[in-house]
Amino acid sequence: LRLLSGSRSSKTFKPKKNIPEGSHQYELLKHAEATLGSGNLRQAVMLPEGEDLNEWIAVNTVDFFNQINMLYGTITEFCTESSCPVMSAGPRYEYHWADGTNIKKPIKCSAPKYIDYLMTWVQDQLDDETLFPSKIGVPFPKNFMSVAKTILKRLFRVYAHIYHQHFDSVMRLQEEAHLNTSFKHFIFFVQEFSLIDRRELAPLHELIEKLGSKDR
Repeated sequence: LRLLSGSRSSKTFKPKKNIPEGSHQYELLKHAEATLGSGNLRQAVMLPEGEDLNEWIAVNTVDFFNQINMLYGTITEFCTESSCPVMSAGPRYEYHWADGTNIKKPIKCSAPKYIDYLMTWVQDQLDDETLFPSKIGVPFPKNFMSVAKTILKRLFRVYAHIYHQHFDSVMRLQEEAHLNTSFKHFIFFVQEFSLIDRRELAPLHELIEKLGSKDR
C-alpha cells in the first residue's frame, strides 16, 4: 500500500458532493444505478418518465464528477508537474485554464494543476444551492443548462487526458474496465441530451465511435 499522506491526492480527490439520502434526487440516483445494472447504457441515460430534465442532468453531473474524481485519484501519482507539464489530450490538443472570475485570461499550466483548478471549480458550482438546488421545489436557475454543459465539457477533458497520457497506468492498475464503463456512460449521457459539442469530443473521437458501434 502506498501512503499518499501529505500529497494532493489524499486531500483534493475525495468526492465531497453527496446527494442527501431520502431526497428526490437520491431516489433518481438510485433509479440511475438500477438501470445501469441492466447493462443497457443507452436506456439507462434516458430521462425517466415524468421527471424534470434539469434535475436528471443535475443528479448525473454530480455522479460523473464523483466517478471522474475517483478515477483520476487512482493515477494522481503518475500525473505530475514533470510527467505532464501541460494539460493535453495527445499532441494535437492542449487545454489552458480560465474560470472567468479568478482567472479571466487562459493560463498554460501543468495537467495536475489544471485538473486541480477544474475539480475545485466544479465542486464550487455543485455546492452552490442557487445553481444546484438540493431542496424539493426550489427551481433551477434559467442558466442551469449552460452551466451544466460547461461542467460536462470540462469533465470530458479529464477523461481525455487519462486516456491519452495515462492509459498504460490505468491498465497496470487493472482499472481499464472501470474507466471504459464510466466513460461510455458519460458519452451516452451527453449524446442523449446533446450536452457537448462534437468538436470538443474530437480528442477521443475514435474511441467514442468504437463504444457506440458496439451498442447499435
